[in-house]
Amino acid sequence: MSRRYLFVLGSARSDGNTELLARRAAEHLPGDVEQQWISLAEHPLPDFADLRHDSDHVRPAEGNVALLLDATLAATDIVIASPLYWYSVSAHTKRYLDHWSGWLRVPGLDFKKAMAGRTLWGVTALAHQEQEVAEPLVGTLNNSAAYMGMRFGGVLLGNGSKPGDVLRDTEALDRARTFFGREAPLARFPYETALV
Repeated sequence: MSRRYLFVLGSARSDGNTELLARRAAEHLPGDVEQQWISLAEHPLPDFADLRHDSDHVRPAEGNVALLLDATLAATDIVIASPLYWYSVSAHTKRYLDHWSGWLRVPGLDFKKAMAGRTLWGVTALAHQEQEVAEPLVGTLNNSAAYMGMRFGGVLLGNGSKPGDVLRDTEALDRARTFFGREAPLARFPYETALV
């Protein structure tokens, strides 16, 4: 399968710092790599209803849920571009990840098996100079990848609050040049890496 990157934009505003940083990193992907960009603000998902034990599950056939499911399954690499909101992913992003729970239960889809071996990446902009405050966001993405048997390429962090601020973060822009060129290891839960 040739590489296909899905960029899931989780910001509440377009052209925010996180999206700008993600687009800078994407500029350095090889020319033959397909890219699909989906803004969750422009393609809102309904609140996730946990129907694990009391409902038949069917594959969504239309609307934004079907769009995101199909795009997710078509991607070799999924890039969660979410600003750091209250030290984790945005509500839009969390809702998208919550829908993965429903997709796990769609008969015949075998979502977890389909995602295994693919790569999850993160891009975020934060207003703090101390990048440690983004650890809950990084943990959310790493652990989601570990549960799904995916690879995890890490999170590209940039600093910015006002629109366009991240473009002055020269260290983040330098990291963006090579971010997607790195080898992404198989994701592991923290307790697994502690045993190694």
